[in-house]
This record gives sequence, structure tokens and C-alpha cells, in this order.
Amino acid sequence: MNQVLREATRTKRPPKSEPAVDWRHISRLMLQSRALDEIEEKELVPEKLVFNQFSARGHDFSQILLGSLLTHPHDGATGYYRSRPFVMSLGIHLDDVVASPMAKAGGYSDGRDIGVVCNFPNANRNGAMLFPMCGGVGAQYTPISGWAQAILYRKNQLKDFSYTGAIGVSMGGDASMSTSGFWSALNIATTNHLPHLFYIEDNGYGISVPQGVQTPGGDQVANLRSYKNLKIIDGDGTDPQRTPLLIKEAVDYVRSGKGTCLLRLKVPRLCGHTFQDTQTYKTADFIAEEQARDPLPKLKHYLLENDLMSLEEWEELEAQSNREIRESVERAKQRMQPDPDQLTRFVYAEKDQVQLRGGLAADGHRFPDHSEEPKPEGARLNMIAAIRKTLDYELSTNPKVVVFGEDVGPKGGVHGATLGLNEKFGDARVFDTSLSEEGIIGRSVGMALNGLMPVPEIQFRKYAEPAAEQLSDTGIMRWRTHNQFAAPMVVRIPGGFARRGDPWHSMSDEVEWAHKVGWQLAIPSNAEDAVGLLRYALRDNNPTIFFEHRSLLDNSWSRRPYPGDDYVIPFGKARTILVGTALTVVCWGAMVERCEKAAKRLDMAIEVIDLRTIQPWDKEAVFESVEKTGRCLIVHEDNKTAGFGAEIAATIADELFFSLDAPIKRLTMPDIPSPHNSGLLDRALPNEDTIAHAMKSQIEV
Repeated sequence: MNQVLREATRTKRPPKSEPAVDWRHISRLMLQSRALDEIEEKELVPEKLVFNQFSARGHDFSQILLGSLLTHPHDGATGYYRSRPFVMSLGIHLDDVVASPMAKAGGYSDGRDIGVVCNFPNANRNGAMLFPMCGGVGAQYTPISGWAQAILYRKNQLKDFSYTGAIGVSMGGDASMSTSGFWSALNIATTNHLPHLFYIEDNGYGISVPQGVQTPGGDQVANLRSYKNLKIIDGDGTDPQRTPLLIKEAVDYVRSGKGTCLLRLKVPRLCGHTFQDTQTYKTADFIAEEQARDPLPKLKHYLLENDLMSLEEWEELEAQSNREIRESVERAKQRMQPDPDQLTRFVYAEKDQVQLRGGLAADGHRFPDHSEEPKPEGARLNMIAAIRKTLDYELSTNPKVVVFGEDVGPKGGVHGATLGLNEKFGDARVFDTSLSEEGIIGRSVGMALNGLMPVPEIQFRKYAEPAAEQLSDTGIMRWRTHNQFAAPMVVRIPGGFARRGDPWHSMSDEVEWAHKVGWQLAIPSNAEDAVGLLRYALRDNNPTIFFEHRSLLDNSWSRRPYPGDDYVIPFGKARTILVGTALTVVCWGAMVERCEKAAKRLDMAIEVIDLRTIQPWDKEAVFESVEKTGRCLIVHEDNKTAGFGAEIAATIADELFFSLDAPIKRLTMPDIPSPHNSGLLDRALPNEDTIAHAMKSQIEV
């Protein structure tokens, strides 16, 4: 039985003022949770079978009550490292709960992630899905805002009324309310009237830091009383009589469609932050007060006092729960270790094994036919118009595509890529967001997990840095959940120099995304490639960074006829711009035009390769060329130290050393930010003259 508030099956019922609760189910989960904590702390941690142990003692009662109410097939929830009782209440198999902290095969991650970082795909959809937890505090909030927005989108735009009454629940401790993720999610949820329930477990401490250090007056909820469009429910999370009423009120409010609710329940943390924490920062009196608030003896007393369970029944249930946990622990010990030969699987999607939850592929979405052959039509378009036309077509043919970011709505984007799309498709599909990159990407995660294709825009490359945690977590999601979850999306990021440079709007630094596990990275150099690469990304089952170089958006060299509505370019296929035998030049983005012009000027049989994507990059095309020419020059805008050119050079040196007739050379920006003065920028960037000189020197070595 996985539902709390329903008709009681026992003959004796609680007072009429209280909701009917399946107290046996709640008690069993609590007793199981306590028994597992006990065995882990006293046996499995000392035996080094468990390395990360976070007890939920004191938090467990209210967590279980809340989780047992999340029975809608489209409910979504996030937890954090102290949420195991909540996870158990959602219906996950007990053996997976026990085995995952031992890093055994199967479970939450097949041994890839720590056991307290839980997930529950609930593929049968008989209740809530638990998002893959993140190791960072506060990262759990904005994805639920995205999930909640997707609930309304599916109901109102896609007319799927099975989503009526579904909600998103984000769970966190009181200290997590200090994070940017919390505030961003709160703004998203309240400005959009989303069915988002913020559940805050307030134990007064963030590890050892008291609330007085986190917020003025030590009470963040009190400070939120004036927040608009936010219902606040506040109370004790350990009272068997009052706590179920508070939780039911909160869940019912959000399910009713009235909007966002913050439920704060005060609970004791009856243990240290982890099993190693001695809590020396708490006084003895304070610890004693916490122990006196333990909800387990309160629950036992309440059940016995109200004749809802006899002492014999309680003791029998306690013994049964201990026995079940002990048996599960022994089974977990016998589980296989994860297979090391499978270690590198599921960094990216595998066609024959689609993830259980997230993205279009998990729902079996079908796309129109595509072609890898361009069918040029009409006048030459600049890159920004080509991107806009591609977005327009994909929005028209795929109702699950949503485009958003700062200023992408009525304004049409600060670069003009979404001009007119808001007017054509409406505020639900092309819309503005609050100024929070963390929120933009976090929201995208929730939407992707709900089966939409989010296309968020980060206005400039530098502005992606506040979203770094969400981007990193998104990339590793498939791998760390062993292909149970994935969040495909296309993040459009303009960057690089324009007419002038500067350290804030002109950053390139694309190598960061090449290094981020699980992300693809496309960098088109012309309008035709922009169409093909963007359309491929919008139909792919992996998250993609689509880098739009600012100097190419209205560049005459980059203009091309539109290649057709079915044109795609699979990632990892470079284009040979010029064919030659004397030197291989590898480049991408804004350097392609400059390399082509320099090579034509020299007329020295130089082969120029435009990578088009650098994750994955076309090693085969580069190797074939270098084996032919024996020489290689790599040209890119990014800084030289640890730029992606270093990866290409190292790979060639590793695998083609004896094919080289000269050392590999790189021509790049120096290790400085992009300068604003035009003379300084011209000196910093590889230009046609410096590229031609480097080409000639490399040939003449």
C-alpha cells in the first residue's frame, strides 16, 4: 500500500478532524529506515561496505507522509542526500535502496554514483518519478520548476488532460534556501503560477552552520511572508496528529491548480550531518531537546494512545521490519559487482537502448524524414536568418519544442535569432525568462525529463558560467543513472568576437564544453551548416551546445542558400573546404573563413578542414588528411593553453607520429581575454596574414 490519505482499512479510525492514514504502512517504512541506518552505521560503514552514510532520523516521518501522497502518474519530485525515507515511500524496491550505498550492480546507478544520490524512474508511472539527485545543494529546485511548467504545457498546449492535478515537489533543507537555485526556482514558479511544492525540512543547521548565519533573523520562511503568489504552510514535522494535516493541505493546494506552495516543517536532526559528524557545535541541552522531538516514539505513543495499533502489533511490525532489512542487506552483499567492461557505456545515447525517462526518444517521438544532401533554395541567407528559419520549421512540426531565454520573446533575442517566433507561436512556446542562467538550464532539465525538447538560449558565452552546475549535472545524467534518465536539450550560446571584443561578451572557451562529459558541441561556420547541425541537434537524443559565433551571424562569407527543411548534418563529420597535399589545416567557427582565404592566397596545395563539431570531432577525416600531407596546423580563436587544438595535436602525435614530416603547430589567441580595442583585438586573433605566415612556415619546415 503506497497511499497515506485514504479510507482506513482498520476498524478503528482516527478522530474526524484528522485525515485517514494508513498508519501501518507509515510505521513500517519508518522502522525499516531506522533499521537500515542502524545496520549501516554499526556494521556496513566499519566494514567499509558503505562509504557515504547520511541518516534521516527525525526527518523521516514527514518525508514518508509526503511521499506516500504522490500517487499521480505525472507527479515529479526531487530529493537530496537525506531523502532516503522519501525515496522508499515512492515504491522503489527495497533491495535497490539497500544495495546502492554498497555500490553493487543494479540499483540507482550500477555502482557509478554514491548511494545517497537516489533516483526512481517509475517506468510503470503508478506514482511519482524521482529525478536523479545531484550532489550539489540547491541544484534540485529549478528542474522541478521546469517539470511543473511542462505539466501545464502538456495540459494546455498539447491537450493531454491526464496531466490535470499533477504536481512537482522539490525537497531541501533549510540551508538550501540560501542557494541561487532555490531563489531562481521560487521566481520561476511564482511568476508563472506553477504547480510546484517546495518542501523545506528545517532542522536549524546547514551541517554546522546555524540559520542565523544563513538569513537575517534566522528564519527564511518568515522573510518570505510578503512574497507574491506563494502560499506558505508552516508547522511541526514530528506531530502524528498535526503533521498529516499540514502535508495534505499543501499537496491539495498545489493539485487544485491554485499555484505554488512552500511547506516548511521543523524537524530534529537526530544525528550528525554524516555518521562521522560528532556535532560538537551543538550544546548538550540542544541535543537533548532534539532527541525529545524524535517522531518515532511520538508515533508509537499516538498509535497506542488512540487504539490505532496495539503494543503487540507494534512490536511485531518492528521485528518484521528489522528482519526485512536484515534479509535485504544479506541479499545486497551477495549482489555482483558492476562490470568494469561496461564502464564507458551510456556517456551518450545508444540507439538500441533508449533511456527509461526523459527526452523525445523515451516517448517514442517520430520525426519527419531527413536528408544529408542539401537542396539549396532561394537567396543567400545570413546565419542568423538560417537559424531562425530552422527554429521556425522545428517549432511548426514538433509541438514539443519550446524556445526560451532572456529577451527571446517579443524582442526576438538580442541577436535577432528568434525575431517573430513569439508572435507566431505564442508565449507558451517562445518566451522570456528571468535573469538567471542557473534557472534557464535547470528549468530545461525538468522540461526535458517531462518529454519536451527545450531550446534555451544563453545570451553570451560568458553568461553560461552561473549555469555551470546544471550543465555539468545534465551531461553526466545518463551515465550516472546507467541509462535510466537523460535530459536532451539544445542550448544555444552566441560567443566569440564581433566587430570588437571584450572579456564579457566575446569569450570563446568552447573547450570547456568539449571537456564536459555527455555534451555534444557544434560550431557552424556558415548558414548551411548552421541549418543542418541545428536540425540534427533538435532531433537527437543527447544534450547539445550549439555555439553561434557572433562574427558570423551577419557575415557575408557565411551566407548560403537555405538547404531545405529536411537537411541534417550528423555530428562528427567534418567538411574539407580546400583539397591539398602539402599541409593539413584544421579549424572551426570564425577561423574557417580566414584559413580558406589565407590558403587560397598562398596557392600552395593546402588542405583546409572545417571540423563543424568538436564533440564529437572527425578524427578519421583529420587523420586521412595528415597521412596524405605529413604536416598539420591547427588554428582556433580560443586560448592556446589547454585549447581544443591541444587535444587534436596530442591525438595526432599519439596515433600518427610516424606519418608526420614536421612538428604539429598551433596558431591561437594568446592566453588573454578578448580585448576591446580594435587594434588590440586584431593583434590577439589569428588573422589572414598571421595564418598565411604560419601555413607557409609549416610547409617549408
